[in-house]
Amino acid sequence: MNSKTLENDIQLVCDLANSKRVAGKRTIIGIAGPPASGKSILAEAVVHCLNQEETETPAAALLPMDGYHLDNRLLESRGLLARKGAPESFDAHGFCDAVQRLSSATRESFHPKFDRQMDLAIANSMAIHPHTPVVVVEGNYLFLNSEPWASLSDIFSATVFMSPTIEKLRDRLQQRWIKHGLDPAAAMQRATGNDLPNAELVLSESREADVLLNQN
Repeated sequence: MNSKTLENDIQLVCDLANSKRVAGKRTIIGIAGPPASGKSILAEAVVHCLNQEETETPAAALLPMDGYHLDNRLLESRGLLARKGAPESFDAHGFCDAVQRLSSATRESFHPKFDRQMDLAIANSMAIHPHTPVVVVEGNYLFLNSEPWASLSDIFSATVFMSPTIEKLRDRLQQRWIKHGLDPAAAMQRATGNDLPNAELVLSESREADVLLNQN
């Protein structure tokens, strides 16, 4: 991802989040896109940017969907381990319920975080302060038209969708698996066998967002 483009996108989303803030009400920003679209990097950078000004309560918090991956042992028992990352490999209802509760939170909430090196979600490893005014939620399937994802449509104050080309995604996904130790052929097979079908689903079945970012 071009650093100048990323810098501009960060500022754009920060401005969007600030423009949606209403006193006494939590602002929830959804950032979605296919795997390897750069949404995690953008979401983390936006939260960091919004938290630049030191205050007693964090101005922004991040909630990634990846923390709601089902455990590998459960996926294996259901024949879904090879499809890890597909919609059915997440606790989708649990995640959507957690996002909905954020809009009216009156107490601190705790959420799981996915550890990529350990390849598992660690329970209650993220905390969101009840008075934090902005929460950035990121994940592949946030804007899908199917349930339970569609239940989030009225929760988001604003939505951002990242949409690189399939060619760019294919290259990034192959490089991702090479970094995980696979040879180029095996990495491409892993990308085309699972990741790219998930990407195509996200690109074809997601609702239109308020902001579309075309990463080249």
